Amino acid sequence: MASLTSRKSFGLKGRIRVPGDKSISHRALILGGLAVGETMVDGLLEGEDVLCTAAAMRAFGAEVHRDQSGIWRIHGRGVGGLDEPNQVLDLGNSGTGARLLMGAAAGNPITTFFTGDGSLVSRPMARVIEPLERMGVRFVARAGGRLPLACLGPETLLPIDYTLPVASAQVKSAILLAGVAAPGETTVIEPHATRDHTESMLRQFGATVRVEARDDGGRAITLVGEPELTGQRVRVPADPSSAAFPTVAALITEGSQIQLTGVGINPLRFGLYEVLAEMGADIQVDRLGDGGGEPLADLTVRFSKMRGVDVPASIAPRMIDEYPVLAIAAAFADGATVMNGLAELRVKESDRLDATARGLAACGIEVEESADRLVVHGTAGRVPGGGTIAANMDHRIAMAFLVLGLGAGAAVCIDDGATIETSFPDFSGLMRGLGAKITQEGPA
Repeated sequence: MASLTSRKSFGLKGRIRVPGDKSISHRALILGGLAVGETMVDGLLEGEDVLCTAAAMRAFGAEVHRDQSGIWRIHGRGVGGLDEPNQVLDLGNSGTGARLLMGAAAGNPITTFFTGDGSLVSRPMARVIEPLERMGVRFVARAGGRLPLACLGPETLLPIDYTLPVASAQVKSAILLAGVAAPGETTVIEPHATRDHTESMLRQFGATVRVEARDDGGRAITLVGEPELTGQRVRVPADPSSAAFPTVAALITEGSQIQLTGVGINPLRFGLYEVLAEMGADIQVDRLGDGGGEPLADLTVRFSKMRGVDVPASIAPRMIDEYPVLAIAAAFADGATVMNGLAELRVKESDRLDATARGLAACGIEVEESADRLVVHGTAGRVPGGGTIAANMDHRIAMAFLVLGLGAGAAVCIDDGATIETSFPDFSGLMRGLGAKITQEGPA
C-alpha cells in the first residue's frame, strides 16, 4: 500500500498532455477485435483498466500488441467470431471493461467467465444482465448480479428495443456491442444523452447507426445488426476526465497557469468544464479540429476565484465521473455549490458520493449529503485540509483529494494511491512536473 501526501503549492506552470481517453481506448480495443483486418490505435491509455481489456481481447482470440513506435495493433476475429476463452477474464478495477465485454461476448455462442478486484466484484451488473437476457443470453452470477459471473451466448442473438431505466453509457454500449451480432435492428432509448463514443466508433468501423432526438430530451439509437466491421486507424484524444484533475489544481493554487494539449471536448463529456466556467473559472479553449472523429482543443487554465452554483441533475450524464473533483473546486469557491442527481455515484468504484462527503468533512469543509444530492459550503479559498482520506480502491477519489491538498492550509494524505494507475499512470510525477508538492509516504 502506497500512501501519498499533497501539500500547499503555488504557481503551477507547464504544458502537458494527460493520458489517452479511457472510454475511447476500451472501445477501440473491443471494436478492433470484432472487426476484420488490422486496427491501429495511436495514443491508447496504457493504464491498468485498459490493459485488462487488451488481455481479454487476446483471450477471445484477437491479436493485440504494441509496436516499438507506441502504436497498438489489433487483428480482429470478425462479428460473431470470438473464441471461447480458456481462462477467467479478470477485469481488475474496470467496470467499463467488464460491462462492455459482457456485451461483446454475448454475440458469440461461447461461455465466458468474468471476475475483478475487491471493488469490481461488489458493483452491480444486473443493469447489463437484464437487457442481454432479453436478447437470449444466459447468466450465472452472484446475488444481485455481481461478479464473478458466467455469460453464455446463444447460437442466435435476438435484436431488442430497450429503454434504459437510468442514463448509462456503459449499459447502452453493452447492448449495442451485442446487437452487432443480432439480425435486424437493435434500438436503445436513453432518457438523457450520454457519451456517444460507441455510436461514433461503430460508424467509423462500418456499422449503420441512426440517432434520433426525442421530444422528452432523450435519444433513440438504432443499430443495424450483422455489419461487416473493418479495421480502422483510431487516434485517441487526451482524456477530459483525467484533464479535470490538473485543471482544478491550477484553478485553486495561486499564481498558476498551465496548458493541457489535445484534450477531447466531445459535448457529451464536457459538462464539468461548463460548470467550472459558470463558477468563474478562467479556462481558455482553443479548438484544434477533429482527431479520429472527436473534437479536440488545447486548454489554458489559470488560477481563479470561483463562486458557488447550482448544478442541475440534467447535466449529470455529461460529467458523472467528475463530481468528486468538482466538489474540490466547490470547497475553494465562495458560497454553496449544490449538486443534484448524483445517485449513480453510489455504484461506482466506491460509493463516491459518500466518500466525497466524508473526505471533505475530514478536511474541514461543511457538507450536506442526501440520497442523490451534495451541498458543499465553499470557503472562498480558505480550506483547512489536514485530513487522511480513505481512497476505497477508487482512483478518482484518490486524485481528487490529492488536488485538494495542493490548495489547503494543511497537508492531505491518501491512504492508498495504487489504483490511480488504473486510469492515470504517473499522475504524481506529471503533477510534480508542474510544481505540485506530492510525495509518497509508504512502500510502492
